[in-house]
Amino acid sequence: MCRLAIVLVLLGVPLTAAAAEPAALVRARTLYNAGNYEAAIEAASTARNDPRASDAAALVFARALLERFRAGSASERNGDLLAARAALAGIRPASLSGRDQLDLLIGLGQTLYFGESYGAAADVFDSALGRSLLLADGDRAKLLDWWATALDRQALTRPADRRTPIFQRIVDRMQAELRQEPGSAIANYWLVVGARGAGDLDRAWDAAVAGWVRAGVGSEAADLRAELDRLVTEALIPDRARTRPSREQAEAATAMRSEWDAVKSGWK
Repeated sequence: MCRLAIVLVLLGVPLTAAAAEPAALVRARTLYNAGNYEAAIEAASTARNDPRASDAAALVFARALLERFRAGSASERNGDLLAARAALAGIRPASLSGRDQLDLLIGLGQTLYFGESYGAAADVFDSALGRSLLLADGDRAKLLDWWATALDRQALTRPADRRTPIFQRIVDRMQAELRQEPGSAIANYWLVVGARGAGDLDRAWDAAVAGWVRAGVGSEAADLRAELDRLVTEALIPDRARTRPSREQAEAATAMRSEWDAVKSGWK
């Protein structure tokens, strides 16, 4: 989910394609997927000198820089982001495989996101989602999470009276996702967030209850339920209680907590 899984979609190519790639590029991909980003940057830098692999290597190089950017100190972060942006901007998409073209889109979206251009990042992630049949289910879910998180961040930069259309985009997409995959942890979580952000607190409550129940048909039930519990108890119940007259708010919050506890105990 947004707070659990804002992690990188892994780079990868089919085995037949990898077998034809220069050894330095294969090594860079392997190191990247293993999370050894420093070594991946070094290997990709070497691979960029090979004309057969320069663009694909630049992609690995940039994505590894973005990962180092996320984990780096304040003094390192800006340089890595600028270097990643320059590497991505110089890539010739026509020279990449279909999967690498998708990873290029994801890298461009991340670069915009880290540069705090959240609305533009969401649009780029949306383009990548249009090609997400190239991704494994888990990686597609992570990409969907990037998209929703970017919209959430965009909404929070807007005045409260201009946030509803942004959150409604999240609601609409997550509803469609749940028709295809009812147990999706990402979609169940973000449906609640989106409905709450759009100001429909009753819809958010119903989505939270439904999400708790639907979690049982998914593969991440424990994580989803933990996130929903945090969201309901820390945000949704207080929000709903504040819609009542002041003298009724404490009693209403207590009643809602009891109702939520009954949901949790009834659907374990």
